[in-house]
Amino acid sequence: GGHHPTREGEVFNTRYQALRKLGCGTFATVWLCQDMRRKKHVAVKVLKSRESFAEAAQDEVALLRCVSSMKKKDQAGENIVCLLDDFRMIGENGFHILLLECCSSGIPDSFPHVCLVFEALGPSLRCLMGNYAAQGLPLPFVKKSLQQVLAGLHFLHKRCRIIHADIKPENVLLYGRNTSLQRLLPDVLDCGQRTDLRLKGPGTDPGTRLEESDLMSIEVKIADLGSACWTYKPFSKEIQTQPYRALEVLLGLDYGTPADIWSTGCLAFEMATGECLFDPQPGKYFSRDDDHVARIIELLGRIPPHIAFSWNKSTDFFSRPGALLRISRLSPRSLHGILVDRHNWTTQAVTSFTSFLLPTLQYAPERRATAAQCLHHAWLSA
Repeated sequence: GGHHPTREGEVFNTRYQALRKLGCGTFATVWLCQDMRRKKHVAVKVLKSRESFAEAAQDEVALLRCVSSMKKKDQAGENIVCLLDDFRMIGENGFHILLLECCSSGIPDSFPHVCLVFEALGPSLRCLMGNYAAQGLPLPFVKKSLQQVLAGLHFLHKRCRIIHADIKPENVLLYGRNTSLQRLLPDVLDCGQRTDLRLKGPGTDPGTRLEESDLMSIEVKIADLGSACWTYKPFSKEIQTQPYRALEVLLGLDYGTPADIWSTGCLAFEMATGECLFDPQPGKYFSRDDDHVARIIELLGRIPPHIAFSWNKSTDFFSRPGALLRISRLSPRSLHGILVDRHNWTTQAVTSFTSFLLPTLQYAPERRATAAQCLHHAWLSA
C-alpha cells in the first residue's frame, strides 16, 4: 500500500512487507516479513486488538523490552528470542489490512494493534518431534536442547525476574547458527504450528529424520512471552498449557519460577520418549484437572497434606489427606517402569535420567531444582 500514517504519525507499512503467515493463535497472528530497511527476514507478531487484550499487549512489550535491555547489559540471554522493534498500527493502514485478512475478529478501524518484530527463526520443537513420533528424539540432541532452554530460563528467572509461564514444545523454536534449516528440514518448515504431526505415527518416512550430526547443528530458543509475568507480580491464577501445568498452579496455590521448571521436566520426558508425561482427560464424573492431579499422584506418590491442604481450592480435589474427591481408584506407576517397559531403556539409562527428572517434579516449589541446579546435573553433560 501507499504511505498510511499510524496514530503516532510515522510510516511503518513500507518497512515490513508480509510474505506469508506463519501461525495464528488466540491472541496474535505471526507473519514472515521482509524488513526492507535491513534487507532481511523477520517475524512480525500482530496482537489482536480488542480492548480486553490491550493490557496484556502492553505487559508483553514491557517484558520483552526488559529482556532486550538485560541482553545488551549482560551479553547473555542468547537462548531467548530477540525483540528487534515494536510499533502500533491502526485500521486504515494498508499493511495492517494485509496482515489481518485472516483474523476472524475482522478489522477494527480505530483501535491500534501492537506489532512485535522478532528475528526470524525456524519451526517449533513440536514440528521436529512429530518426525520422531514413537521413540523420542536422540538423547544427545535432547540434552543439548534442554541445556539451551535451561540457560534461557536461568537468564529470565535470575536476571530479568520473569516467569515464562508457558514452556512447551510449541514455544521452543529451532534455528541454525551455521547451517541452513531450509536444507536440513525442508518438510518440517511448512508444518507451521499444527500440533498433531504425530498422527503420522510410527510409519513416518525415515527420510524425514535427520542424521544425528545434522540434528546436533540445530540450536533452540525460547519464544512467546505472551503468558509471561514478573516474579513479583503474577498477572493470572491460570497459567501454562494443561499437560505442562505445575501442581501448585493446578491446586490454585501461589507460584513462581519453579512452575517453569516443572514444565521443563515434562518437556524433557516428552522429548526423550515421544510421549506426554501427563496427558489428562476429563471423564464422566471428573474434570480434566481431577484427572491431572490423579495422574501426578500415580506417578510421583501421595501429595503431602501441607501442600494438598495449604489453600482453600484444595477442597476442590481432596476429601482428606491423600484421598481424591472424585477419583477413587488410582493405579500407581513408576517412571522407572514406564521407561524400561514401554520405551525399552536400560536400567542404567533410566537411573541417570530419572535423577535429572525427579528434582524438576518436586511437589514443594521451594524444594524443586532451579534452572542453575538442573544445568549442573551430570546427566545433561554425560
